[in-house]
Amino acid sequence: MTTADDQSGSFGGRLASAVGDRRSAVVVGLDPDPGRLWPTSGSAPDPAGLDPARSAALAVVDHCRRVLEATADACVAVKLQSASFERLGAPGVEALATVAAFARDVGLLVIVDAKRGDIDVSAASYAQALLGGAPTPWGHVPGLGADAVTVAPYMGADSVQPFIDAAVPRGAGTFVLVRTSNPGAADLQERPTADGGPVWEHVARLVDALGAAADPGAGIAPVGAVVGATAPDRILRLRELMPRTPFLLPGVGAQGGRVEDLAPAFAPGPGAALVTASRSIVGAGDGSPARRAAAARAAAEALREQAARLAS
Repeated sequence: MTTADDQSGSFGGRLASAVGDRRSAVVVGLDPDPGRLWPTSGSAPDPAGLDPARSAALAVVDHCRRVLEATADACVAVKLQSASFERLGAPGVEALATVAAFARDVGLLVIVDAKRGDIDVSAASYAQALLGGAPTPWGHVPGLGADAVTVAPYMGADSVQPFIDAAVPRGAGTFVLVRTSNPGAADLQERPTADGGPVWEHVARLVDALGAAADPGAGIAPVGAVVGATAPDRILRLRELMPRTPFLLPGVGAQGGRVEDLAPAFAPGPGAALVTASRSIVGAGDGSPARRAAAARAAAEALREQAARLAS
């Protein structure tokens, strides 16, 4: 599988091809909590004598590698929650890069769940860090090389555009928060606007326009939408407003979302929707490392089969 660094094809095309090749629309989410990692395996690095941040980062990398080894065959992508790594300081940032590289090695697209949102100058810096890198007087500094990133739109289109500008030439994507899965989404996203519709409708129109401008002829746009599976009654309307937008659908499993309620998201065809699950896969089992891995693999396979029925 090609990565965004190969600069081959549009994000929508790459996404559709990856979904078809791996016969999966499942994204495994990794948001590792140092206090809730899988039991260490016999091959785990020995953290003795290291500072707490580096010890924790080594354990996180070992955990994430084993989760990906168990689940990669059933998935098309991994979603890395950047804050879970960044809280461990510089070793955590290194761990994020290590896990991203390993995910690419096992054939997965890498989505960095960073939810950045800032003025255009700062947004451009975030985009360089997560995507292609930064030019400096001393040479080019590589970025993380993500295949897609999540961003917050509430400072306006000019805070999103730098991510799109950095992503599109590399065949990477940008997923914009539209109607999220958390209970507090109703505090702002459901509020009516002056034209009578809720805020999420306005954001959906913005995302559709940004995607059309970025790649007018794409079957699947390079600008996607984060759409929570916990609000299934919104999905049909969101698909009407964003007919070519890839949907990233968090909230299945532990947050209460059900795959069978998501059919409208898949209507445009392969690559139109990705179902993401974290706790319901990673936390599916207990006991020994082998039992944890087997349970995670089974949960990912079950989710793949459920999503495949909607996509067919």
